Amino acid sequence: MDKMGATAFNQIKTSGKVANDPAKARYVRCVADALIAQLPEPARSQKWEVALIADDSANAFALPGGKVGVNTGLLKVARNQDQLAAVIGHELGHVISRHAAERVSQQFATETALQIANSATGGQRQQLLGLLGAGAQAGVILPFSRKHESEADVLGQRYMAQAGFDPNAAAALWQNMIAQSGGNRVPALLSTHPDPQQRIKSLQAAAPGLMPAYQQARAAGRKPACR
Repeated sequence: MDKMGATAFNQIKTSGKVANDPAKARYVRCVADALIAQLPEPARSQKWEVALIADDSANAFALPGGKVGVNTGLLKVARNQDQLAAVIGHELGHVISRHAAERVSQQFATETALQIANSATGGQRQQLLGLLGAGAQAGVILPFSRKHESEADVLGQRYMAQAGFDPNAAAALWQNMIAQSGGNRVPALLSTHPDPQQRIKSLQAAAPGLMPAYQQARAAGRKPACR
């Protein structure tokens, strides 16, 4: 899975989609690093690569092998570091829970999947990117199951709090998403994540219980200042 994730990430980068905006790239990396520091081992000590993707859609992804991609369009919806942390934390939750591995194993044998990952073109490669969680970059939307989404929400919000990001921002981010969907173009995160209103209620309900972890993180000096 790590090899597949790394190969897919390299293909995304070499396709010319990496944004040339050092300031925003540093901002995204700052948020991601704070969250990664709260992951369980061995993921915490893994070398992670974070890329800012030149794409107007409000989306992000994380891949096995320590790869994170954040679209420039997400920065227009995630209005502060806490809201951005909600999305990146959620995507990291998918990786830690091995959701992509579960989906890939249901569709392909490991050897076949590796061969597809190393192929530069083809519909199967696009499908594999979708299964890994980066399908939007290949024009293939393959949503995670509701069970997977719920698990990623729980982990992502926990990582936020432990890193010193306000867990209340997770619900606020989804409210922004819904507000943006009032136009003709539905944000990518809404198209791939079911029941946004229920998700908001669940995140709002979970936030008070995470405030002690957030306050402890702040007291311990974990005070992200990403700009």
